[in-house]
Amino acid sequence: MNTIAGSALTVSELCLGSMTWGTQNTEAEGHAQIDMALDHGINFIDTAEMYPTNPLSKDHYGTTERIIGNWFARTGRRDDVVLATKVTGPSATVREEGYDGEIIRQTVEDSLRRLQTDYIDIYQTHWPQRGSYHFRQNWKYAPWEQDPVETDDLMRDVMETLTDLRDAGKIRHFGVSNDTAWGTAKWLQIAREMGGPEVVTIQNEYSLLCRLFDTDLAELCMHEGVRCIAYSPLAAGLLTGKYEGGTTVPEGSRMSHVANLGGRTTDRVWPAIDAYLGIAEKHGLDPVQMALAFVTSRPFMGTAIFGATKPDHLERALGAADMTLSDEVLAEIETAHKAHPMPY
Repeated sequence: MNTIAGSALTVSELCLGSMTWGTQNTEAEGHAQIDMALDHGINFIDTAEMYPTNPLSKDHYGTTERIIGNWFARTGRRDDVVLATKVTGPSATVREEGYDGEIIRQTVEDSLRRLQTDYIDIYQTHWPQRGSYHFRQNWKYAPWEQDPVETDDLMRDVMETLTDLRDAGKIRHFGVSNDTAWGTAKWLQIAREMGGPEVVTIQNEYSLLCRLFDTDLAELCMHEGVRCIAYSPLAAGLLTGKYEGGTTVPEGSRMSHVANLGGRTTDRVWPAIDAYLGIAEKHGLDPVQMALAFVTSRPFMGTAIFGATKPDHLERALGAADMTLSDEVLAEIETAHKAHPMPY
């Protein structure tokens, strides 16, 4: 278990992701996943107002929160779960305008209603209003095009609302997602100036194949008490080995819904995957569990979000909680990382 927000929240090293519930998974399957995860010591569920994905649709958004809310209503186990959700940034699927303080007042109420709860443990911005280098946008990111005055005004407007929502008990903590070291530091500065909720988590992509977090963001986390919530620790399934160099696409898999896995299936990625699968095979490790155990071992980590569409996938991932990687394995991982530093 790890602590977040000082010692205010104690969370499992693995977090159950929910973005397939409502498209790839039925409500009953989502509920079964929650039951199994909690039985294995998981206490953290992550969701978002825009979920489910694969595919994203205006007709589906909000469905995943409703599925979780129905589980709370049926079981009465709200207090057994640390719950995180997110407000969507500018999006053709949810809201073109993204969010500001006034919009967040309404989105929190909408999420609380769907989730059938009166509080959210960590409320997150899904991506910054000013833009993001995540989702493979780092290759064309242009921060010099941002308006610093507009950005500051927007963040202060949002912080005023978040402060009111915290004081009303509707959100307990604030987190960001798909953000930068500067953006997170700016949020911390504004929160301290205004007496608002400080950023306690950064939910960014992190895996053996995507380690942008290792430098500036890691430094910020270690000095400011912020913790990483890693998403896609299996690189959208690539690190499971199930795609076999891109020649195999299992029916119902994410690649069967999104052919390029959001820009991850580059020519460089397959040799990188082979390198990590080779390490797992050499040491007799399950590659899924090795990939998750690496992520959870990082000193800046709060929790790693994993998702599953089938019970056996969930059970396999849960086994990572009992795995500790040897110094030899970690050294070989670093060698592979240097050989394949940014495969997508």
